Amino acid sequence: MTSASLAERLDGLLFFPVTAYGPDGELDLDTFRAHVREGIEAGAAAVFACCGTGEFHALTPEEFRACVAAAVEVSAGRVPVVAGAGYGTALAVQFARLAEDAGADGLLAMPPYLVVPDQAGLLRHYSGLAAGTGLDIIVYQRDNAVFEPETVVELARIPNIIGLKDGLGDLDLMQRIVSAVRTELPERDFLYFNGLPTAELTGLAYRGIGVLLYSSAVFCFAPEIALAFHKALNTGDDKTVNRLIDGFYRPLVALRNQGRGYAVSLVKAGVRLRGLDVGEVRSPLVEPSPVHVKELAELIERGMALLSDS
Repeated sequence: MTSASLAERLDGLLFFPVTAYGPDGELDLDTFRAHVREGIEAGAAAVFACCGTGEFHALTPEEFRACVAAAVEVSAGRVPVVAGAGYGTALAVQFARLAEDAGADGLLAMPPYLVVPDQAGLLRHYSGLAAGTGLDIIVYQRDNAVFEPETVVELARIPNIIGLKDGLGDLDLMQRIVSAVRTELPERDFLYFNGLPTAELTGLAYRGIGVLLYSSAVFCFAPEIALAFHKALNTGDDKTVNRLIDGFYRPLVALRNQGRGYAVSLVKAGVRLRGLDVGEVRSPLVEPSPVHVKELAELIERGMALLSDS
């Protein structure tokens, strides 16, 4: 294993694998291992196992630990493995300890379950999680976990909270957060991630405030397209960025918006279309319609053609 910190190793395209299930709906670890292996070999910089795309909400603690351990096994130290953690503080700490026991390098801390806390409650929750684990933590801002800049400053004072992933999309708020942490903690190397569904669509906007790290759902099923976009975005090749946005990512987002839960189920459909049977999503999510799966297949072909044209 490398001695570099998690923060130092998170530099590149971040892979959020889907969780594979067999025809009986049970966990399929062999297929999950194959999915993770393919992602790493394609060029993923990190594996975020059992997070939103990986249906964290649908996994038992035993399944969660087994998946994280499988990702760690496949990675073998080549790239870091970050696991999801969520629900209330006590359960989040339990999942954190399961992830730590499985060999994970860090945690993505998802919003607390159901309740809408105030800023003091959010600070208390994530502080409690940080105190309950030795793993580094990335806090996920979305839904009922929305932070004022001052709260993020306090979170950033905690040594093992290393970054904030934004799934809200409020660029004004993100700019104020980045500025506040930079002002109050000038020596702190705090990380920021674009965590919106199909993050590539907003990549140019986030790049404008200095946020270059992002999670790519497209990487799960079309790593060629995702890597080409990532390279273009980070080298200032805006012509390629805009061509892929116009011809692939914008239509993909329009398709994703056709159904609830498509941010996960459409991704699994994409993985199946590319030849790996990862099974269907678990309830309460549902599968995309056959018409939408056909549209996805056509979109993937279009995206590949755009790469060939370039």
